[in-house]
Amino acid sequence: MRCLIVDDEPLAHEVILKYMEDIPFLELAGQCYLATEALAFLNRQQVDLIFLDIRMPKLTGLELLRTLPQKPLVIITSAYEEHALESFELEVCDYLLKPFRFDRFLKAANRALSLHTLKHSSTLPAAPASAPAADAAQIYIKSDKKLVQLALNEIYYLESLGNYVKVWNEQKFLLTPRTLTSFEEQLPAEIFLRIHKSFIINKRFVNYIDGNMIRLKNGKELPLGKSYRHVVKLFQQ
Repeated sequence: MRCLIVDDEPLAHEVILKYMEDIPFLELAGQCYLATEALAFLNRQQVDLIFLDIRMPKLTGLELLRTLPQKPLVIITSAYEEHALESFELEVCDYLLKPFRFDRFLKAANRALSLHTLKHSSTLPAAPASAPAADAAQIYIKSDKKLVQLALNEIYYLESLGNYVKVWNEQKFLLTPRTLTSFEEQLPAEIFLRIHKSFIINKRFVNYIDGNMIRLKNGKELPLGKSYRHVVKLFQQ
């Protein structure tokens, strides 16, 4: 995704640029230090994602968003939390409160990538039934000090392990320092369902449901939590 950084603080640019170096799907398209500069930049060329500060001279980040007839994906980067509600009303995809760590930045970037992929998949001609467009979606996770690309159609389920999550394919898993809730917020709800406080499953790999147990096509059996029994009806959609 081609990215534009808009922030009046040079240090903020340095932090974002440093984090972007470790995320291979982010490409720098430009840097602006005023929202008015960004407006001129966006009139010249398109970008996929903006990292946008709010409080800037002359024109605020939110005022900039309101002027754009077609908005790219936007991740707010602000030191002030009181603008969060207004930002999400403008349909930003995430809100990073400065100073933010790399893992939080990565989570926001992954969310933007998922939205970007789904958006572009929906504009393509219908794919054959054997290869649905959604299967092209992917995420990046941090595991063993590396960023690993995973196709969503290869993930069978996710298992919480304290402050870590095991991301399972058919037989193996990758361990990543994230919470299960962060994955629940990021993964497309039409494919992935939370069935237990410790498990999210890919419903495409469900073999059958027997009472409070869900059996996957790889033979793994997972519990259906009492608070999640309502999700059973979603398998019929």
